[in-house]
Amino acid sequence: MIGDKEVWERIAESFDKTRRRPWLKCVEFIDSMEKKGLFLDIGCGNGRHLIPAAKRSKLVIGIDFSINMLRTCRNNLENSEIRNYALLQADARYLPFKDDCFDYVIFIASLHNIRGRDNRIKALKEMRRVLKKGGKGLISVWSKWQDRFLFHFLKEFFLRKYEEFGDIEIMWKKDNINLPRFYHLYSRREFLGELEEVGFSTIEIESIRISSKIVKDNFFAVVTK
Repeated sequence: MIGDKEVWERIAESFDKTRRRPWLKCVEFIDSMEKKGLFLDIGCGNGRHLIPAAKRSKLVIGIDFSINMLRTCRNNLENSEIRNYALLQADARYLPFKDDCFDYVIFIASLHNIRGRDNRIKALKEMRRVLKKGGKGLISVWSKWQDRFLFHFLKEFFLRKYEEFGDIEIMWKKDNINLPRFYHLYSRREFLGELEEVGFSTIEIESIRISSKIVKDNFFAVVTK
């Protein structure tokens, strides 16, 4: 079976074609930043949120565990004439930074790709650790109860095929690629519970519709330390 990291290495170029525009909620968060500080993007992917952040920061740093994602990210930053950036291959559970480093941290559409609750908690604790006291963060995850997965999770509730309720594999079927991506989809209660468990002091969760036609499909949380 192909590993999670290898999946993202193989789909990086194809993924980049479909993720060109930054999400509005992320742009709003970036526009709300009160000072030009240090900015971290955990699971930066192709860098679509680093580009607007770089224009409002002293330095932006992107980390991703996929080297091919980082290559596409670097190309996109260079093509946008961004120079105040650094990119690192790293695991979200073990961030290579000192405590209280960053004024702002985002963790967008990546937490839900980490297998196992304990590992997701580790990643959230690391995010909190590197965030400065009074610093501000933005985290997003997919909602469990969205249009296209509703029947799946109703069935899964009774069958319990996966290790955790909310686990699912979603196929990437573009550019002649057919590979499964792991996701853990959240309820609002579960998401809030994990954020509270790791000790974020202010938590504001909002449900937002991005791809779904009926039910809001993403949770965004603004947090502080």
